[in-house]
Amino acid sequence: MSSASLSNSPSTSSGRAEEEIFDECLEKYQAVQENCLEEMRLPLDVVDAVKQAWSQFVSTQSSRDAAGEAIYAALFDSAPTLQNLFMTPRSVMALRFMNGIVCIIMASHDPAALKMEVESIGFRHLERELTASRVAVFREAIVELLDMELPNGLTSKAKMGLQAILNYAGGAFIYIRQNYLARVKVIQRSWRIANNKGAVEEEDAKSAESEQQQQQPSNSRDFLQKSLEETVSGRAEGRKDSRRSDGSKNTSATELKVPTTFNEMFLFNAAVMGFSSSGSWMHNILEQFDGIVTNVANSYRLQEECDVLSLVLARHSGSIKLSEFKAVMLASLRSLVPKEWDSNHEVAWNWLWENVERMLRMQICKPQAFEAALERFVMSLDETLLLHLRKGIYQEFFSMAPSGQDYFKQSTTRLYFIADRIIEMTMEIFRNPRQMVEDISALGLRHVGYEVPSELFSPFVNAAVEVMSGMTKDETATSAFRWSLTLVSKILVRTQLEGSTIVMKAINTNQEKALRKAIAVSPRGQRALELLEIRVGTQTISPLYWALESGSLLSAKAMIHDLLTIRADRDNYYYGCDDLFRRHPKVVQKLCQESPTMLPHLMDGLLWRSRVAGQGKRRVNYYVKHLLQDEEGGFNQALEWLVELKDPKVISHPVVALFADILWSRLAIHYFLFGRLYFLFTLCVFAASQAILPHGDQPSTVQENVAVFALRCFIYLGSMCQLLVRQLKMLWRDVKTGAIERTWGVPLPEHLCAQELGNIALFWTLLLMCIQEPIFWCLSNMHGDFPGAGLFTSACPAGKEHSEAYAVFSCIAMLLYCALVLDLSIISMRISAFVLVCGSVMAEVGLFLMAAAFLIVSFALSISTLSQQAAAFQGFDHAAYSLFAMMLGLYPSDQLVDVQAYMGIMIVVSMFIIAVVIFLLNLLVAQLNQAYQIIFPDMQGYARLTRAGVVVSAVEQVSHSRWARFLQSLHLDERLEFNEGDVGLAGGIQVNEPSWAHPTTVDSIRRFGGSTATNMPWPEEDNLLTDEDRFDRLEKLMIKCNKSKNKKKRHMSGVSSGDVSKTSGSGGGSWSSNSSDSHDSSER
Repeated sequence: MSSASLSNSPSTSSGRAEEEIFDECLEKYQAVQENCLEEMRLPLDVVDAVKQAWSQFVSTQSSRDAAGEAIYAALFDSAPTLQNLFMTPRSVMALRFMNGIVCIIMASHDPAALKMEVESIGFRHLERELTASRVAVFREAIVELLDMELPNGLTSKAKMGLQAILNYAGGAFIYIRQNYLARVKVIQRSWRIANNKGAVEEEDAKSAESEQQQQQPSNSRDFLQKSLEETVSGRAEGRKDSRRSDGSKNTSATELKVPTTFNEMFLFNAAVMGFSSSGSWMHNILEQFDGIVTNVANSYRLQEECDVLSLVLARHSGSIKLSEFKAVMLASLRSLVPKEWDSNHEVAWNWLWENVERMLRMQICKPQAFEAALERFVMSLDETLLLHLRKGIYQEFFSMAPSGQDYFKQSTTRLYFIADRIIEMTMEIFRNPRQMVEDISALGLRHVGYEVPSELFSPFVNAAVEVMSGMTKDETATSAFRWSLTLVSKILVRTQLEGSTIVMKAINTNQEKALRKAIAVSPRGQRALELLEIRVGTQTISPLYWALESGSLLSAKAMIHDLLTIRADRDNYYYGCDDLFRRHPKVVQKLCQESPTMLPHLMDGLLWRSRVAGQGKRRVNYYVKHLLQDEEGGFNQALEWLVELKDPKVISHPVVALFADILWSRLAIHYFLFGRLYFLFTLCVFAASQAILPHGDQPSTVQENVAVFALRCFIYLGSMCQLLVRQLKMLWRDVKTGAIERTWGVPLPEHLCAQELGNIALFWTLLLMCIQEPIFWCLSNMHGDFPGAGLFTSACPAGKEHSEAYAVFSCIAMLLYCALVLDLSIISMRISAFVLVCGSVMAEVGLFLMAAAFLIVSFALSISTLSQQAAAFQGFDHAAYSLFAMMLGLYPSDQLVDVQAYMGIMIVVSMFIIAVVIFLLNLLVAQLNQAYQIIFPDMQGYARLTRAGVVVSAVEQVSHSRWARFLQSLHLDERLEFNEGDVGLAGGIQVNEPSWAHPTTVDSIRRFGGSTATNMPWPEEDNLLTDEDRFDRLEKLMIKCNKSKNKKKRHMSGVSSGDVSKTSGSGGGSWSSNSSDSHDSSER
C-alpha cells in the first residue's frame, strides 16, 4: 500500500502543479491583458461548462440568427455609443458576432488553436478603436445575456470561464492592433500601388496590362529566359549604339518595354539578377503570392495559403532557395514604389516574408513523405478494413458530436460514399493541390446551402483521425492523414463562413419575409448582385439557382420579385433585369426545368404599366431585350424553351405574346408564307390534274391529256422529289446530332416523331401513285386500237388495270394535301384555335365510334343467331350493314315494314337504336360539350404554342444581317419614358394599350427620397414589419424584464441571508455584473 502511494506521488504532484497553472491562468484572465499575447490554458471542466452554457443559450433561441440578434441587442442596449464603431447593417453584424464567438468558444480547449483563432479575428479588427473599457462592456453584456436567458443562469465555472475567454480575446485584439496595425497598412498600401501603378498613370494602358497579366501564368517560365536574353542582347546593342547617332539611340529607347506591374517587374528582375534557372518554383510562389499578401491580416488564411504553397513546392524536383525570392521581391517593390519606400516598408515586408518563410520551411519537406505513407496505407486496405474505416468514422463522430446525426440523414451507402470521397481528397490534395483547392472551395459553397454548422468539422476530423490511427502503426501515415484532412476542413470551413451570407440563411428558411429582411440591408448598388452571386476565391454560387434547386420556392419567388422591382431615387433607376440575364442567360430554361410556376412571376417583372392614362390610352413598357437576343446579339432560345414547356398560360402572358408576335409579324411570317404558298400551289396543281381536268369515262382531247400529263409530272418532280430531299436532309441532321428517340423500343429519328409524319405519308402516297400512274403504263401503247387512244392517254388496257389502285392513292393524297394545308391556319389565331379545338375533341369522337362499332358487331352477331331471318339481315355482313345504316339514319323506312314481321329481329333492333341513337349519340354531345369547356380557356394559348413553334423554326433560317437590321429597328438600346418627361430604362418596347384593358391604381415603381448614394441601402419599407413581429418583440421585452426582476429579488434575498461574501467571491466580477444588470433593467 505504501509503495503504491509512493509510486503515485510524482504524478499526483505534477497534476496538482498543472491544476495550479490552470487556476493561475483563469485568475489572470479575469482582467483584460493587453500587453501580451500568449496561449491561454483553462481547466477542462471550466471549458466544458462554458461550451455547455453556450449550447444551452443557442438552444433557447429560435435559431442561430436569433441568437446573434440577441447578442447584438444586448451589446448596444448596454452601450448605445458603441454603435458608431459598427457601420455594418444589424443583421450582418449579428451574424458576425455569432460566428466569431462560436469559433472562439469551440477552440477554447486547444490553446494553440484558440490563439490562432483570436489572431485571425484580431487582424480583422485592426480598424476598430478597441480599449480595455470597451472590451469590459462587451464582456459584461454577453455574460449578463447568457445569465438572463438560461433557465438557471450561469454557473460559477461557466461565468468565470466565459469572462476569461472574452477578456483573452479582447486583450489579444488590442495587442494585435497596437503592434501590427502600422505594418499591415504599409503592406496593403504598397501592394495596391505596385499592382495599380499602370492604371494610375494611363487608363488605356490598364486594359492591356490586365490582359498581359491574365496571360502571364501560362508564359512566365518562358518569360524568364526571354527577359534574360533581351537584357544580354540589350547590353550588346548598347555598346554598338554608343557609336551611333543620338537620334538612333532615342529611337531604340522608345522601343523598350518597361515593366509596370509586380508580376512583370518580378520576372524582369529575376532574369536580370541571374535567377532564370529558378523560374519554375519562383513561378509557383508568384502565382500564390497575391493570395498571401492580400491575406496578411488573416492568420488562418495565411497559414492555409502557405500550406497549399508547400504542397505545390514539394512537387519541384530541384533545390529551392527562398532567400532568392525575397531578394527579387524586395527589388521589385522598391522599383514600383519608389516615392514612398522607406525603412518602415523594409521592416514590414521583411516581417511578412519571415513569417511566410517560417511556415514554408516547417512543411516544405513533409508532403513527399506524407504522400508516400498515406498511399501505402490506403492501398493496404481491403474491403473488410475499408468497411471498418467507414463505419468507425461515423460511430466515433456521432459519439463526439451527437448533434451531427441531425445532419447526416442519408442512407448508409451514401454515407459510405462520402467517407470514400474524403479519403480520396486527402490523397489527391498531395497530387494536384491547386485543383483540389478549387474543388474543395466549390464543395464548401454547397455546404452553405446545407446549413451545416462549422463547429462540426473539427470533431469529424478528430473522429476520422482517431479511427485511422487505430488501424495502423505508421505514425507518418497518421500524421499525413491528420494534416491533409485538417487542411481540407480548413478550406471547407473558410468557404462556408465566407459564403454564409444572410441571404443564404434566409433562403434556407424558405420564408419571403425573412428574405426581404435579409436583402433590405444591402447597398442599393449591390442589391441585385447579392441575390445572384456569392464569390469565394474563384468559385461562385448563385443564391437564386440554389433556392430553385433546393426547393425553396417561396424564397425564389421573393428573389425574382425583388430583382425585377423598379426602384428609383432622384439620380438613378435600379432594375435587376440586366443583372439577372447577364448572370443567368438561361434563367428561362432553368425555370422551365426546375419550377415552371415561377415563370409568370418572371414575366410580370418584365412589364410596367403606367398608373396615369391619357386620351383613353395607357403606356406599357415591355422589357423584352433579353428574351429576344442573347449576350452575343443572336436569337435567344427563350421562346424555344417556352414552346418545349407546352404551357398555354405562360405562352399567353402579355410579355411572351408581345415579343412572339413581333418575331412573327416582322420576320417569321415571310419565311413561313414562302414555304406554305408553294405547298398551296402544289395542292392546286394536284387538284387540277386529278379532279378538275379529267372527265371520268368521257374521252379526253389531246390538249387535255397533255395538260394532265404536264401537271402530274410537276407533282412528281416538284412535290414528291422536294419532299424526298427534305426528309433526307432532316434524317441526316438527326443522325449527325444523335437526335434519336425510341418508340416501343424502335430507334427512330426525332423528326419522325413530330409533324413530319404527314409529309412522310404524303411522299409515300405520291410514290405509289407514280408507280401506278396509268399514263406511264400507256406510254408504249398510246396509239393502239382502243377508245380514247392518243398522245398521253390513260385509256389503254394496261392503264385501266392500274387505274383503280391509282384512284385510291389519289384520294388518299388529296386528303393528305388538304390536311397539311391547314398549317396556314396559324396566320389567324381565331382560325388556328378553332382547328386545334376540333383536333382536341376528336378523341371523344373516336371513343364514340369505337363503342358504336362494338355495339354494331354485338347486335349483328346476335341477330345472325336467330332462326327467323329477314332479307336485310341475312348473315352477319348484311346485319352489320343494316345496323350501321340505322345508326346514321340512312336505312330505308319502307324496309322497316318487312322487319316488323319478325318479332325477334324487331326487339334486337329496338334495343340497338336505344343504345346507339338515344344513349351513345347524346353521350357524345355531352362529352364534346365538356371537352370544349375544358379546352376553351386555353385554346388561344395552344394556338400561340403552334405559332411559336413555327416562329422558332423560321427565325433559325434568318441571315445574320437581316437579324441585325431587325434588332436595330426595335431601338432596344434607347431609354423609354415612364411618364411624360420621365426618361427611364433601356431594353424595352413601349406600347399604348386601352386604359380599360388593365386598370392600374398603384405605381409599380418604388420611389425613395433621402440620400442617393449607391452604397446606401434603401429605406426600410413598412410592410417588412408585421403586427405579429411587433407583438413578438413586445413579448420578449416583457419576459426579459420579468427575468431581470426575479433575478434582482433572488440577489436581495441572498444579501439579507448573509451570503454576500460567497456571492462576491464566486465569479470575479459577479457583483458588478448583477448591479449593472439591475441598473440597466431599472433604466429600461
